[in-house]
Amino acid sequence: MDDFISLERIVKVYPPNVLAVNNVSVGIRKGEIHAIIGENGAGKSTLMKILYGLIPFDSGTVRLAGNPVHFKKPADAIAMGIGMVHQEIELISQYAVWENVVLGAEPIQGAIGKLNVKQAIELVRAKIDEFQFNLDPEAIVDRISVAARQKVEILKLLYRNVSVLILDEPTSVLTPQEIPQLFAELKRLRDKGTTILFISHRLDEVLELSDRITVMRKGQKIATVVAAETNKAELAQMMVGRQVIFTSKRTTHKAGECVFETKNLNLVRRDGFKLLDDISFSVHAGEIVGIAGVEGNGQLELVNCVMGLAEPSSGHIEVGNKEITQLPILERRKLISFVPQDRAKMGASISASILENVIMTHHRLNPDFSKWRGLVLNYQTARAFVESLVERFSVQMASYQNPFRSLSGGNQQKAILGRELLLPTPFFLMDQPTRGLDVGSIEYVHDQILSMRKENRAILVISADLEELFLIADRILVMHRGRIVANLVTDQTSIEEVGRYMLEGKLTA
Repeated sequence: MDDFISLERIVKVYPPNVLAVNNVSVGIRKGEIHAIIGENGAGKSTLMKILYGLIPFDSGTVRLAGNPVHFKKPADAIAMGIGMVHQEIELISQYAVWENVVLGAEPIQGAIGKLNVKQAIELVRAKIDEFQFNLDPEAIVDRISVAARQKVEILKLLYRNVSVLILDEPTSVLTPQEIPQLFAELKRLRDKGTTILFISHRLDEVLELSDRITVMRKGQKIATVVAAETNKAELAQMMVGRQVIFTSKRTTHKAGECVFETKNLNLVRRDGFKLLDDISFSVHAGEIVGIAGVEGNGQLELVNCVMGLAEPSSGHIEVGNKEITQLPILERRKLISFVPQDRAKMGASISASILENVIMTHHRLNPDFSKWRGLVLNYQTARAFVESLVERFSVQMASYQNPFRSLSGGNQQKAILGRELLLPTPFFLMDQPTRGLDVGSIEYVHDQILSMRKENRAILVISADLEELFLIADRILVMHRGRIVANLVTDQTSIEEVGRYMLEGKLTA
């Protein structure tokens, strides 16, 4: 079959001398779902951004339907029917959902080109209903969940009826229940002739959705294979250059004393709606407790209460038998390591340097990071710390002086995770800790979490990936409509049972 899109001998070099894409050639057929996979920093997102006109390339040729094209900006690509949903959400937070979707393609009325608000809302609502995205078109984006914002990003392109759809980690913020809906629609779009380029670290999803798969490693193309003729182990081997273990390494381990506990925690909205309803549970030393639940059932509100970002209406939170319910955030950080679900909004300052982000909190709690009575940062200590963390957690970067945004999404996540792992805290709160990571990095993160368990740290993991929770958690709590509806021993339950609690909210006996 002839290629509809041809990327021929593409080279991209970042200063000072980082070869991000090294002589890569890939052919994409019209009406296929073609996955691009690889480790964090392998060059897959860079290659797609080149196709989308978001970044320039140094040499090579891009062809569309056999004709050479050179998009200087995304508008050029969109004009030719190529759209991209980025891994990092790019919405105007103060705008409503419908405003974000129609922005730049608004329905107008009258000679003066006045925006037809009613028609715009109706058009967006129709798209929401068509794709069953469960969104309120008039909701303000800043007030909806990360998963809902990802849906808005996808809707923006579906609204424009693009013929080539580039999706960069589109399922990373979706729950297991939402993914089949997305996949069914993507397959329907493919069957109608839409070409879909799918970047993902989730190999099960890649195999389920894709027709063909291109594997990249360290900026080079390793192979393009037919999805039906390969398997998860082979893809992982090509991605990371070694065998990856997909089974649980969790062994029997006796939990110690209670380290973290919530008692009758409630969070009530101004209109009286209960966001958290009588939450009581504990996490013990040497124990990993997972929290499962469909997005928007109180997980984020629980995190905010624990970290001091929201004040509970009633109840108590304790760490190490110390009441922290009213403590300021810095005092909590002496006791709690925290990996948030939204790394750009809560986990980092993306305009600050990599060094500044990596030493965050450490510079306040560790006296070795300061000198002259704490008034000046000890850059020698800071640089040594960053260099050690970057090596230990395999963070790929050009220079620690570059802005944090220069890192790929996965490398940002590894930097934040490493920073928090190295804090000497008794309790670790992790909200979607492996979101956006490749299989090799996920395996490494899980090993680190299990190592902390052996060191008797108490760990609470909130994850939309049930398979992840079954690999690492000793117990799984299920949240439904702001309540804990199940407290299950992982080895005595199943993904199917947890899924039923997530959807139905049936209380345990």
